[in-house]
Amino acid sequence: MFYIIGLGLCDEKDITIRGLEAVKLCTRVYLEAYTSILMIQKERLEAFYGKELILADRDMVETESDEILRDADKENVALLVVGDPFGATTHTDIVLRARSQKIPVRVVHNASIMNAVGACGLQLYNFGQTVSLVFFTETWKPDSFYDRIKENADLGMHTLVLLDIKVKEQSEENLARGRKIYEPPRYMSITQAVSQLIEIEELRQGGILQPDKTLAIALSRVGGGEDQEKIVAGTLSELAAQPAETFGEPLHSLVIVGKRLHHLEVQYAESFAVNAESWRNVAQSVYGCSLD
Repeated sequence: MFYIIGLGLCDEKDITIRGLEAVKLCTRVYLEAYTSILMIQKERLEAFYGKELILADRDMVETESDEILRDADKENVALLVVGDPFGATTHTDIVLRARSQKIPVRVVHNASIMNAVGACGLQLYNFGQTVSLVFFTETWKPDSFYDRIKENADLGMHTLVLLDIKVKEQSEENLARGRKIYEPPRYMSITQAVSQLIEIEELRQGGILQPDKTLAIALSRVGGGEDQEKIVAGTLSELAAQPAETFGEPLHSLVIVGKRLHHLEVQYAESFAVNAESWRNVAQSVYGCSLD
């Protein structure tokens, strides 16, 4: 059996009982370590699960999946995934590969940012397409995300923006020279994300990310409890003006608030606002939300 098991959002205790039982049945257990990260080190997981974990980086998951699936038709093998197993297309691909080899597959679900984002007070029913925002370079500034945000905005829907992480990435020079030398891990900050959004708005001029008229909510380490979780709400301008420590430690996500904004959403998220009065004023004057 090949198990693909969601670990949830925070630490070793977020795994479900069903997931933990499956881990204990396995002869090999891989930990996928590049589409997301947990807030703890691998050793704590190993101690809690009672199993040695094999780190599975991008190369292994995307190009060496046969090694992960080796003998899974005869013994139990697991791939542990931060969040929910189907939070990344990579994991769909490995399930398809297992099925093509006639390997039985069992998926154990868990919480992910896709549903835990509701912690900010916005209703999940009002979210549209989720988008990813990658690190810009001097020569590469992809803006296809803008079209997805606009499609959501045209329907009044909120947009969850997943911020880029770079784990075990090679520089262009090392990649070109075939050198297995990796850059230090990088995690996109809220400040950088907002800056990139505003940069593309200035380029595209679609009016959907106007800094003083667009409400947004920044989230950090959702599910980590009061000592780690951070939620900050405001206009894009207000978020851009905050010091980095305001937003807590990575990983970060950002929500662009849509015009189909309900007064209960405004009221709930107001407790996270940089400036509660400004939050309410923009919700009323720009978003047309009635707060009476």
